[in-house]
Amino acid sequence: MSSLSSEKQTTEMNQSNKRKYMLEKFSGKIFLLCALLSVICLALIVGFVFYKGVRPFVVEGYSFIDFLFGVDWVPSEDKFGIFPMIVASIFATIGALIIGVPVGLFTAIFIAEIAPKRLAKIISPAVQLLAGIPSVLYGVFGLAIIVPFLQNNLGLAKGQSLLAVILVLAIMMLPSIVTVSETAIRAVPKTYREGSLALGSSEIRTIFRVVVPAAKSGIMTAIVLGMGRAIGETMAVILVAGNSLIIPTSLTDSIRPLTTNIALEMGYAAGTHQEMLFATGIILFSFILLLNFVLAKISAKGGN
Repeated sequence: MSSLSSEKQTTEMNQSNKRKYMLEKFSGKIFLLCALLSVICLALIVGFVFYKGVRPFVVEGYSFIDFLFGVDWVPSEDKFGIFPMIVASIFATIGALIIGVPVGLFTAIFIAEIAPKRLAKIISPAVQLLAGIPSVLYGVFGLAIIVPFLQNNLGLAKGQSLLAVILVLAIMMLPSIVTVSETAIRAVPKTYREGSLALGSSEIRTIFRVVVPAAKSGIMTAIVLGMGRAIGETMAVILVAGNSLIIPTSLTDSIRPLTTNIALEMGYAAGTHQEMLFATGIILFSFILLLNFVLAKISAKGGN
């Protein structure tokens, strides 16, 4: 009797193990499918953009140098120069970094190191909520508040300008910079702070001489993520940029960044005009790819 019971238990155990292994195999295939789906989507998007964007230069014989460094964008006359847009995108991103990085870093330091816990629990979620605001609302805010402010205080006939774009982008990149920097600063071991304070350093000196350098990898990651947000932004920029096809020489000039050009004209573009917009997307994609490469290098360096 006990022998039959033992055999039954063994059979049930084998069946249970078999079901478990089958479930694990099935789960592994589901995970693999999800991973492949992500890669396939990326490959399809990149392949399509590059196929459409490279075609004018390979098939139709347009000069890539003229496209990259040309200053005239007149599709009706077959003139496709994006240099003013590249300069506008770079200036807007650099300007936003100059304003957004110090504000974001100091905010992260305040939340992680200085603020009382009750106050930090209010400020930190509030900053994170900024990331959930639709970008078009940032543009509406810029158009309703920042643009009139610039008109009234700087005497601009048109407040839609490079400066307005910089201010809007600086606000938009704050959540990325603050959240990632705060996490990096909190990850610094307490022994670093205790050792510095024990040697007689003040709290502020400890923060800037010990904590921030120890968290520099995470802070640099935050800056790169903020830069990617700024250079890839579209809807908010359209509303405050002014969309003038000129190389900006001052903060008061209206501009048209790369993303804005694609969004404004893709709806009615056709033929070579449409393909040149895809080529513009390739240039933008190259900027983002470069930023991701830099981010990967920073992360790898921080890991070592």
